[in-house]
Amino acid sequence: MKTHKKTMYRLGLLLVAWFACTSVFAGLQDAGRVFIPADDARIVYMGRISHRIPQAVTFTYPGVSIYADFEGTSLQMKAKPGSGDFMVEIDDHLPYRISFTKNDSILTLAEGLPAGIHRARIMYVLEGYELKPVFKGFYLDEGCSLAEAPKLPERRIEFIGNSITCGYGVESDDRNDPFTYETENHFYTYAARTARALNAQHLVVARSGIGIYRNFGAPVSGSKDCLPAMYEQVMFTDPTELWNHSLYTPDVVCVNLGTNDTGDGKYDFGLLVEAYRKFTAHLRTVYPKAKLVLLTGSMLNGKSLEDVKKALDIVRAERKQAGDAEVYRFDMSPQTGSLGYGANWHPSMRQQQKMANELTSYLKELMNW
Repeated sequence: MKTHKKTMYRLGLLLVAWFACTSVFAGLQDAGRVFIPADDARIVYMGRISHRIPQAVTFTYPGVSIYADFEGTSLQMKAKPGSGDFMVEIDDHLPYRISFTKNDSILTLAEGLPAGIHRARIMYVLEGYELKPVFKGFYLDEGCSLAEAPKLPERRIEFIGNSITCGYGVESDDRNDPFTYETENHFYTYAARTARALNAQHLVVARSGIGIYRNFGAPVSGSKDCLPAMYEQVMFTDPTELWNHSLYTPDVVCVNLGTNDTGDGKYDFGLLVEAYRKFTAHLRTVYPKAKLVLLTGSMLNGKSLEDVKKALDIVRAERKQAGDAEVYRFDMSPQTGSLGYGANWHPSMRQQQKMANELTSYLKELMNW
């Protein structure tokens, strides 16, 4: 049995008195419930989202989160069928996972709650570039409404990365498992855990297999669709809509790339350094005051690890010599297998927690948080 199945079973037993993760159908609209569309000002978002669809929001990156405080005893969520999986937190109860399959358009998030104001936090936990998720709004009890828009933490982190940051395979305990959406979960990554530990918002730009200059398995000369090429887009799949960086200004940016560039041992070190050099310079242009942290870990090892470290050290030294003293380096511990592996040799749940512990301690000191 996979780890994620055991976890879901235990959480289901704990939450059954409070929550129902079953589909409800559009007939609820005729049962006197109140519908709140996704563009309501009392709903707050974290992450890169698009408002191109009227009264809805679309997104592709993991970690995009929806926050709302609501009145009443229950809450339903409406989304495009096939949107994929979210982690849900209601008040201070344990988080749990829901899935919008191709047959689901409305899911019950909570029912049987005490009357009053309740807090909902909902995080998209997959890479949505294939699923193209759309959030459409909430259903509330008859006569109820959303409360004032919740305030998000003032601290802000941006995470730029690959499958490790996405949460590829984290809910599996078998290194031989292939990739599936069922075992991917950004909620349990070092990035999301670090943000929670530091009481910070976090925005994610990440995709499995992507590199700083060369995606996994691509020619040594590089890839046109590597992360820097995608970075300005609101959604990974749509080059026509560009992200407005003024909507989210991070205090610190954590870049965790290089694993896919070097993972198969076929790469050009000079091109690797140049890609980091250009992207770091671009980040400094976008965020003049943010601290930039260049990371390694935890899937790199051997020569690949040493070369990525060397490349990052070169870029940091160059930035410092040019007068930019706010570029930093941090290495998370390489995985050894002592904490197990997730699917396809990716970090396990425990490895991701170790990474989070290390990065949290580092950022706490760096940022004086």
